[in-house]
Amino acid sequence: MPASTHFDPATRGTDRTADWDAAVPFEPWLAAAEDLVELWTSAYGRASADPAMVARAEDVVGEWKLIVLTEDWCLDATATVPPVARLAEAARNVELRVLDRDDHLDLMDAHLTNGRARSIPVVILLDASGAERAWWGPRPSDLQAWFEGAGQEVEKEARYRELRKWYARDRGASTVREVVEMIERAGGGGAIG
Repeated sequence: MPASTHFDPATRGTDRTADWDAAVPFEPWLAAAEDLVELWTSAYGRASADPAMVARAEDVVGEWKLIVLTEDWCLDATATVPPVARLAEAARNVELRVLDRDDHLDLMDAHLTNGRARSIPVVILLDASGAERAWWGPRPSDLQAWFEGAGQEVEKEARYRELRKWYARDRGASTVREVVEMIERAGGGGAIG
């Protein structure tokens, strides 16, 4: 199964302080969105932080920063970013900011899906010092496995309908779980490979 979480030796440890400083908190980014505004607003309004996931994130020692690379036209992002934003709002040791991918292609090119695609969203995990520890994207592992496998046998329009159905059933739970697991592993709660 394709992994959505990457502990990439090529990027791990890279100082991302300048990227963090350039990034915008989620709510101001959302307020400036021009595409899919109703979908973004609705998804953010419906998103909530699972208390169990918040507790797991808060149990990890340290302060954690999430840089989300995305664009407001990205349908996958409308389903995954709002739940992660709610997690960051609720967890006292997690902060989230957003960068527009197309304005930060150097950062995007260091986090390509399968080493070749500028797929978004990408969530880059930084420690308190601004060093990159891991990254996640562009979809939860189970959905990405389907998308890269059986989903390729389906006509494009039908494939994207199935993606939307999957996201509607999941309600961001898989994305949040994978992001929390990434924080746990980076914080010493699991093997980094």
